[in-house]
Amino acid sequence: MGTLVTLHLPPGSPLTDAPWVITIGSLGDREDWDPVVCGPYERGHAVALARAVVADDDLMAVVEPMFPLDGVDAIRKEIEAVRAAAEDDTELLAEPAGSGPPPATPEPSEVHDGWRRIAARLVR
Repeated sequence: MGTLVTLHLPPGSPLTDAPWVITIGSLGDREDWDPVVCGPYERGHAVALARAVVADDDLMAVVEPMFPLDGVDAIRKEIEAVRAAAEDDTELLAEPAGSGPPPATPEPSEVHDGWRRIAARLVR
């Protein structure tokens, strides 16, 4: 059984609507290969897909938001905002892949629908 690591978000967090990525790698130093980064996904899809992938394998999946920023100034502004918010209640949560009721793993067509929704948000 693998491990899933993600952010524990407070209710109403704007990060929920951000695109999310999954980074999947070896659990510990048992294997020597580069991690696989997948996405973007909607948060629910990312968590469900990551959980399904690591459920029966010694892998670690990290599910985190990505920030589609359009330049150096935007990136620096986001870094400042994250640094300023470092004391809030957002924390990393590691959980065994099989803990809690597993969310339904989305079908490829549902993931594609999610990509369309993400793309629509990005071009506003």
